[in-house]
Amino acid sequence: MMMNSAVRLLDRAAARWPERPAVEDEAQRLTYREYREISQRVGGGLLQAGCGGRPVVVYLPKSVRMLTVFMGTMYAGGPYVPVDANIPLSRLEKIIDSVRPGAVVTDEAHAEKLAGLALQGSQVCLYDHLAASAVDEAALEAAVDAVVDTDPIYVMYTSGSTGTPKGVTIPHRGILDYAVWVTETFRFDESTVMANQAAFYFDNSTFDIYGSLQCGGRLLLIPETLLLYPAKLPDYLRENAVTSIFWVPTVMIAVANSGALEGAELPALKNVAFCGEVMPNTQLNIWRRNLPGRTYANLYGPTEITDVCCYYIVDRPFADADPLPIGRACENMRVVLLTEDGREAETGEQGELCVIGTGVALGYWNAPELTERAFVPNPLRPAFGERMYRTGDLAFRNEEGLLMFQGRRDSQIKLRGHRIELGEIETAAMCVAGVENACAVFDEEQQEIVLFLESKEQFLPRKFNLELRKYIPVYMLPGRITTMAALPHTANDKIDRVALRRSLKEG
Repeated sequence: MMMNSAVRLLDRAAARWPERPAVEDEAQRLTYREYREISQRVGGGLLQAGCGGRPVVVYLPKSVRMLTVFMGTMYAGGPYVPVDANIPLSRLEKIIDSVRPGAVVTDEAHAEKLAGLALQGSQVCLYDHLAASAVDEAALEAAVDAVVDTDPIYVMYTSGSTGTPKGVTIPHRGILDYAVWVTETFRFDESTVMANQAAFYFDNSTFDIYGSLQCGGRLLLIPETLLLYPAKLPDYLRENAVTSIFWVPTVMIAVANSGALEGAELPALKNVAFCGEVMPNTQLNIWRRNLPGRTYANLYGPTEITDVCCYYIVDRPFADADPLPIGRACENMRVVLLTEDGREAETGEQGELCVIGTGVALGYWNAPELTERAFVPNPLRPAFGERMYRTGDLAFRNEEGLLMFQGRRDSQIKLRGHRIELGEIETAAMCVAGVENACAVFDEEQQEIVLFLESKEQFLPRKFNLELRKYIPVYMLPGRITTMAALPHTANDKIDRVALRRSLKEG
């Protein structure tokens, strides 16, 4: 079977393991045969609606149904566009205006919210109607056959500096290569059970969706209410014999801080991977002490890459204050560190992390100028116009050849003549007893660093800075410290730095 489209993974899995459980949420469980049948009905309904080959916005709560719309859209030959079911309607309208979809797939409850929105000619299709459609095998096969692996599989919208969302467009080939890499790296097979935490409009979810499809494993969608009670997550993993997790550090930190890992017995768990933020060693060491013998992996990659482009299998102990490498490039990917003068950085020298390979996005949907600025010819190999994505992240290679992340270009500040990475301050803060999470921001008006701490304790700034001086120089100490019961988070469970910066102006 030629893998021109990622939906061929579902075809193959349904042929090999038709009655094996494939996907499961609180409402339903589907075997691979049922997963394919329902997805094909959705695809057939989209073809009948005239949406073949066109983007489809998926406006549903996170569920197995959402997955069948992803697959159904691919069966109809087009890319899917996942959005948050709780998205502000003004933002949804901007996404629809950008992508100009053939359809918005939703349910009756959410369809009511669309009334009065400018839908740019796209039709609203109710999920239940699509899932009841007749299947025309020949029409579906023709639609999938027309796809080539450089066509887009999905368009995922991220925030833009101007307030207009950017539609990152990933090709089928990126996902197909990524699914193989995930399966081989973590030794997935048909006994694999994955517990999905990431939202489906967040690219970390592709690890779970396509990793499980590639190996014929079982994908569980963790109930969203359970994620509010991190102390209960180890019990969920044990009760469901979960073998692999890929979570954002915020969730892993919360589980570690809850104390639930002490004495936890999770005999089935083999792989613990994390990505999306810097994982502090303080909490990672709690995981490793209580659950030794597992594969722990630090993954790195922006949305403009097919989920990740670098990885590091944690193969030795790290002190709490030590930086954790992001490792090496994934197979079929290449990472280049470019200095400000356009040459490749030497060992130990900082450069902007740029990525080349099949996982690189096609660009931003309907935004050629933005695409041209971010996806550029590789200046180191100009002879044939090789494309690279400039991440805006800074890194260096250590003596072992491992990549060491050093933060964003826009999080590097200059204060009193010193160049400072805010992430280094956060790492130091996490080493102080009682701190559960930390975020440093720069108040440009006051020209001072503000450190927000998540803790049950109230810290005296002077005393806290005395502790910080054990890890960072005096010129990096924050001018203000604010302790909160909980740091604000985005819908993707990352720390909401925008909200914290806004609080500086409002306060």
